[in-house]
Amino acid sequence: MNWNFLSKKKRAVSEVKKSRSREWLDAILFAVIASTIIRGLLFSAYAIPTGSMEGTLLTGDYLFVSKLAYGPRMPMTPVSVPFLESTVTSHKIKTYWDGIHLPYFRLPGFSAVQKGDVVVFNYPPEADTRPVDMRTHYIKRCLATPGDVLSIVNSKVYVNGREVKNATEAQTSYRVITDGESLNPELLHDLAIDIRGQLDQSTYVMIIPEAHLSDFKSRSNILSVEALIEGKDQYDEATFPQSSLYKWNEDNFGPVTVPKKGWTIQLNDLTMALYGKTIEKYERNAVSHSGSDVIINGKKASSYTFKMDYYWMMGDNRHNSEDSRFWGFVPEDHIVGKAMITWMSIDNTSDLLNSVRWSRIFKPIN
Repeated sequence: MNWNFLSKKKRAVSEVKKSRSREWLDAILFAVIASTIIRGLLFSAYAIPTGSMEGTLLTGDYLFVSKLAYGPRMPMTPVSVPFLESTVTSHKIKTYWDGIHLPYFRLPGFSAVQKGDVVVFNYPPEADTRPVDMRTHYIKRCLATPGDVLSIVNSKVYVNGREVKNATEAQTSYRVITDGESLNPELLHDLAIDIRGQLDQSTYVMIIPEAHLSDFKSRSNILSVEALIEGKDQYDEATFPQSSLYKWNEDNFGPVTVPKKGWTIQLNDLTMALYGKTIEKYERNAVSHSGSDVIINGKKASSYTFKMDYYWMMGDNRHNSEDSRFWGFVPEDHIVGKAMITWMSIDNTSDLLNSVRWSRIFKPIN
């Protein structure tokens, strides 16, 4: 029997070529799928828009963030436009549909969040407006992990009774008194000094990197440089909403215990002032009060057991950082990944030829 007609048919099928448009479509589809998997499971690129982590990270730094470090978080809002932020344009047009919400789940990672890690997470205060994974990305340093007791005394951070050393390039603010002559803008730029305010002709509030402090003090027109630390008796209830029960500020705060999964607290005015928002917003309970009683999900409750782990995040630029001192704990389901390396850095205050900070290219983040 002659089987040649079968081999010819196979050859004819194999010789059918895709059209150029089909090849382009397949290539684009493959690229989108591959990049989505890489961005969702392996790492993502983020930019630093503010100075809250200076000088560890600078405004204009572009980072690679490892999602494998703590385990990739599976999408909770699966219907969204790939590679875009949750809102675009000045009109805040949403790029996602929140009609479908999946439960929080994270694949295994290399480790848990460690004290000292620089972490990218979703901004917790947006709990009332956006799904968890669609909230704005923030980056801070983790100073306390679940179960730790943190306190701040005269701007020094203590965790479980031990002082936490500041990051190598951490910054704080100072009151600077000059001889009244105008300051050299180029000097301030070269020393990475930021003027936060001017009290009078010769008195300024400045954020000065520790590495440049001695150099700045040595200048002939600088009469005195004094660290600005809010005293224990200073308190701003509008800024620190822990109610008048706690006389805290950004330099004197706590002690406060960071919630841990399975940890049970007794519910009263003191604990509700610290943990009430966490119980309601992040653990998704209906919380109300009836006289002195706390009502959770329609039932009177005298205690509460946390369902998730939480973290305490602070910026290295302590006096120019909105962080856990102001809005509380970061839930585990908000954690995105660990900042690993700066792959590009652009100084928008410099001219085009000098805008790239070459010394920061592929610099590890510590």
